Amino acid sequence: MSDPRLRARAQQQQPLAPAPPPPPPPPMEPPVALDGANNAAHDDQGATASNSDFKLKFCTVCASNQNRSMEAHLQLAAANLPTISFGTGSLVRLPGPSITQPNVYKFNNTTYEAIHQELSNQNAQLYTANGLLNMLGRNLTIKSYPERFQDWVPGKPRLEHKDDQGYAGTESGVVDVIITCEERCFDAVLEDLHNKGGRMNRPVHVFNVDIRDNHEEALVGGKGIRELAMMLNDAAAQEMETHGDSGWDSGGGNARAGFDERVPDILAAWQEKWPNLPAIWSLAWF
Repeated sequence: MSDPRLRARAQQQQPLAPAPPPPPPPPMEPPVALDGANNAAHDDQGATASNSDFKLKFCTVCASNQNRSMEAHLQLAAANLPTISFGTGSLVRLPGPSITQPNVYKFNNTTYEAIHQELSNQNAQLYTANGLLNMLGRNLTIKSYPERFQDWVPGKPRLEHKDDQGYAGTESGVVDVIITCEERCFDAVLEDLHNKGGRMNRPVHVFNVDIRDNHEEALVGGKGIRELAMMLNDAAAQEMETHGDSGWDSGGGNARAGFDERVPDILAAWQEKWPNLPAIWSLAWF
């Protein structure tokens, strides 16, 4: 038998295999956006309306004018569409330290900045972790404070909102399309419009795009609403170009009639592209 010491010496003299290269570094995570989701989704701005195009006026609605309606407001304003937004709840409600302790605020006079400051002082770690501070930080760049739909007076000029995103075109306080983000908000909007009596005799298309109330799905839903808005806007612009704008505001004229007839088909085509965002539609009056 050979001397084991010789075998060990021979093995030590053999060249060592080169070490494998280190694995590539993991991809960097996209930066966190103001709504708690990542900014990558906002990098794709999507279609926008030209300054020379006719533009429908839009209103987005959720319960507290905080998450879903504000993401949609941001998306539509970024698409260069005139946009306002509201909530339908009796009060603004945000998550608190526990399910039984929500943070509650009044509509129309409590600013997003004030809410952000109060929650930061209350528990910055908690409200950063659950995305509330990021969401409020986004909101205060869009407009000053949450508004309640039932307190809105259609036709009353909104001159005090000139610093809001999407303000241009909404000065007169009327819109062509309302998009809610939850069926109970859709019902509340239709009920309120009915109660207001339609004194302006001006038609408004009311859609509901059902979106779960969390930051991630609000972002997806906002992009879906943006696409629906652009499809509606393109159709209206085509009818205007063909027939002119005579009678549009009063619900008459060939352009308005042509657009109104196209709305169900537009919604059906959009729903095929966005099957995870169930939508319904109704016609109401201001």
